[in-house]
Amino acid sequence: MSTVHQPDLKDRPARLTVGVVGAGRVGPVLAASLQLAGHRPVAVSGVSDASRRRAETMLPDVPLVSPAEVLARADLVLLTVPDDALPGLVAGLAGTGAVRPGQLLVHTSGRYGAKVLDPALRAGALPLALHPAMTFTGTPVDVQRLAGCSFGVTAPEELRLAAEALVIEMGGEPEWISEQDRPLYHAALALGANHLVTLVAQSMELLRQAGVAAPDRMLGPLLGAALDNALRSGDAALTGPVARGDAGTVAAHVTELRKHSPQTVAGYLAMARATADRALAHGLLKPELAEDLLGVLADAGHPAGGPNGDSGPDGYGGPNGDRGPNGDSGTDGTTGSEGNDR
Repeated sequence: MSTVHQPDLKDRPARLTVGVVGAGRVGPVLAASLQLAGHRPVAVSGVSDASRRRAETMLPDVPLVSPAEVLARADLVLLTVPDDALPGLVAGLAGTGAVRPGQLLVHTSGRYGAKVLDPALRAGALPLALHPAMTFTGTPVDVQRLAGCSFGVTAPEELRLAAEALVIEMGGEPEWISEQDRPLYHAALALGANHLVTLVAQSMELLRQAGVAAPDRMLGPLLGAALDNALRSGDAALTGPVARGDAGTVAAHVTELRKHSPQTVAGYLAMARATADRALAHGLLKPELAEDLLGVLADAGHPAGGPNGDSGPDGYGGPNGDRGPNGDSGTDGTTGSEGNDR
């Protein structure tokens, strides 16, 4: 057994002073995590009452100041604001002389890489893009969840090791994302995480209408197993009436949804078509069953018929009765960075 003294974290000398611009759900959590690694939060800015309360909870005794003052006090500054606000914030800070040469400037946007920080780079800052692939609550539990969390990392080559080191200090796993791939990377995360919340919330509402007293308890084991199977096996984990080609069941679903929750019909049909595409491509949906199923989906998309109610030559229905050459709908699916100061 080792007898080497292991100093308590609070006894370790701070290596960097840390500031947070945008005390939303992400910034204070990352700063608290860096504090556990021996760095020292010194300043935080926030606009709303909720962000100020969050900062006081996550970073007690750290003063609330203006963004410019945060940069004046900190060696490492976390810019944790919504995606759309980030370019203007960076330009404004650089334009007013708030950025100091040699200062580490870190943003947590999934959409942007390091180039959005170019105005600060020209002022001498060291730009890093560190996006935690996790949904945040803005509470202390998030610090624990960072253990093993993947971070999308983008930075100049000479700063790559520094960026990855910071991620590791926060308990995360660095995943290098090229500048040009950031929008696709973020769209993929939004497609999986943000849309999952919508689907689960809709499912819970429908179960309540069906008389289920505790829809969360009913869905928990089912969704947990489905997620685990999907992560392990991908499309091979597909189950349910669409993958089986049960056209009659799908038609019954659409009828009930139109009656009880018409706002969910479009989403159900879009996901059913996407599921059918994948099930066909992977040999799970038999071609002889697919025709009836796709016919039901096409008809369900245009219950009133009319000039736009015809399915295209491939049998798929869409908003105007047709779809693109690959059967893909044209929806975007992207969102802003989650959990920032809104």
